[in-house]
Amino acid sequence: MTVERTELPEQLRADLRLPIVASPMFIASGPELVKAQCQAGIIGSFPTLNARPQEALSDWFDEISESNAEFAKNNPGTPVGPFAANLIVHRSNDRIEHDLGVVVDHKVPIVITSLGAREDVYEAVHSYGGIVLHDVINNRFAHKAIEKGADGLVAVSAGAGGHAGALSPFALIREIREWFGGPLLLSGSIAHGTSVLAAQAAGADFAYVGSAFLASPEANVVEGYRDMIVDSGASDVVYSNLFTGVHGNYLRGSIEAAGMDPDNLPESDPSKMNFGSGGSSKSKAWKDIWGSGQGIGAVCEKLPVASLVDRLEGEYRAAVEDLRGRIF
Repeated sequence: MTVERTELPEQLRADLRLPIVASPMFIASGPELVKAQCQAGIIGSFPTLNARPQEALSDWFDEISESNAEFAKNNPGTPVGPFAANLIVHRSNDRIEHDLGVVVDHKVPIVITSLGAREDVYEAVHSYGGIVLHDVINNRFAHKAIEKGADGLVAVSAGAGGHAGALSPFALIREIREWFGGPLLLSGSIAHGTSVLAAQAAGADFAYVGSAFLASPEANVVEGYRDMIVDSGASDVVYSNLFTGVHGNYLRGSIEAAGMDPDNLPESDPSKMNFGSGGSSKSKAWKDIWGSGQGIGAVCEKLPVASLVDRLEGEYRAAVEDLRGRIF
């Protein structure tokens, strides 16, 4: 049985070119990347922890909002996506109260919460009419987030960049859709327009796309990171909890460059989880150990965000037409 789907909230019914929410990536996602994503017609996002010092967060919100408004004014009829802020609500984040206050002050339309479901955070966002999407790696966490007041879910499946789950996207989406008809995003190896369509076919409302943007010039990463994304494929991604205490996917080449054997990494103590210091390893995620999803085999060149979204849209439209001709 699958429950009836509910209407998407207003924030997610924006005029978009594609059903894509760009996932918030540590270090890599900053104002330049988010502005480019929104102005390419998708939903952009960034982790609030990327704004350093913390006093810069308010300026980032202003910069993104003003740039998007100016772009919309100068390009009437061109879709401009809203933006989302990602809050890490784990107890090791000593900025959560500050960052939540700034989010509320700026009335950020979409908030994505990670690593913990907190009713007080949801209530604060709801107080001004915002919505909260919570990322989960299994059905149990999905239930907990909705019970505590989240409006929607990000299903983080196997193959996703950063802190990834271990479940098949088909299994995870289906379990959630058995009881939840609200907003649902799918994360995991989505770097091609056909994969965006597949996410929708599986039951998601949006594809959650991150690693595909890492090779773009607007991403706040070093050039070697861009090169490694372009030159790597799924077999070059390693799943480990060493670097933050939570299992995630990382580029093999960056682990080797840090002097470690990616095939013999020790297990980390989850109690050592720390999102300000890079966890229990001397090499810090995401500065030295570079996160990536398994979908990067589709990333073959360093395209600006606008060109990448053009490519994704072309692939998506072609996949729609192709599927029409093959459906029984």
